[in-house]
Amino acid sequence: TSMTGYQEILTDPSYQGQIVVMTEPHIGNVGANKGDMESRKVFAEGFVAREASQVASNWRSEETLQQFLISRKIPAIDQIDTRSLTKHLRDSGVMRGVLSTVDFDVDRLLSKIRGSREMEGSDLVKEVTCSKPYDWEDPEWTLSPSLDKKKVQQKVIVMDFGLKQNILRCLSSRGCGVTVVPAKTSAKEILDLNPDGIMLTNGPGDPAAVTYAIQTIRDLLRLPLDQGKKSIPLFGICLGHQLLGLALGAKTYKLKFGHRGCNHPVKDLTTGKIEITTQNHGFCVDLDSLPAKDVEITHVNLNDGTLEGMRHRRLPAFSVQYHPESSGGPHDSRYLFDRFISQIQEYQKKKN
Repeated sequence: TSMTGYQEILTDPSYQGQIVVMTEPHIGNVGANKGDMESRKVFAEGFVAREASQVASNWRSEETLQQFLISRKIPAIDQIDTRSLTKHLRDSGVMRGVLSTVDFDVDRLLSKIRGSREMEGSDLVKEVTCSKPYDWEDPEWTLSPSLDKKKVQQKVIVMDFGLKQNILRCLSSRGCGVTVVPAKTSAKEILDLNPDGIMLTNGPGDPAAVTYAIQTIRDLLRLPLDQGKKSIPLFGICLGHQLLGLALGAKTYKLKFGHRGCNHPVKDLTTGKIEITTQNHGFCVDLDSLPAKDVEITHVNLNDGTLEGMRHRRLPAFSVQYHPESSGGPHDSRYLFDRFISQIQEYQKKKN
């Protein structure tokens, strides 16, 4: 829904297995560059636009959008009435589709569509998560970067369910020493790293299918208490939010059409403030299934009333459905990282 941010969308692992349709009619104006990558490669399967600009006008640009897509062998098409297509998806719901540069037989293409996998019931996390742990140090990009490296004040373990790298940048910019671990890392392995905080990231697919992660999150909430220790602060984003909800006993369901784009209004029930958010999810935590004794609703979507945020009533665990790390904006939700850091600092005081 915006003119910029298309490179971040294309390289967001949450789009694994999906064709992206842009509703902003003019795409590609600012080109592409290495600094705006959100992951190691393009994860979107295909790209659809009304008009793709052949000219890139930005001092940070290194190649045009067309060059960016061709070099990575991503099928794309423009001159499509995306307004009509968006209305069709809105009325009919998200559906499977196909782009082809080699086969133009409609019947064969329809057969391929019908033979492709459904999103519901698919564990796509295992296809996008990292293969081994690694450390991250790079901060957020700024026009005038500081030469002083921020002193590490807290250690955060990030569970990679298909993370956007700007989550890591936001943590690093706030003095976090960041270690990323694969999605199937056990709770014991994570706790053995002695973290001050744990981040549950975004990612693709059906959250209910990622059963190993749900069990790990349950263990992360329970094991410190069983050992007579303080609970470690835990922050979930998007898929991480859904997995936390499932770990706490709630249910998830597939939306008719997902929340996508950078202009979704969300109300913070704890402050009464409205924030404009970036969203990208096709599943949602069922409000009515939340265990009210343990979970407090903190954020709701003002378009359809769906759950956008929650926190545990007794443990330092909270999550949001949208993306506070949104690179390119809006930045209304950056305060959530500061809230996470505050919880970590409280934990550090009690731990010591």
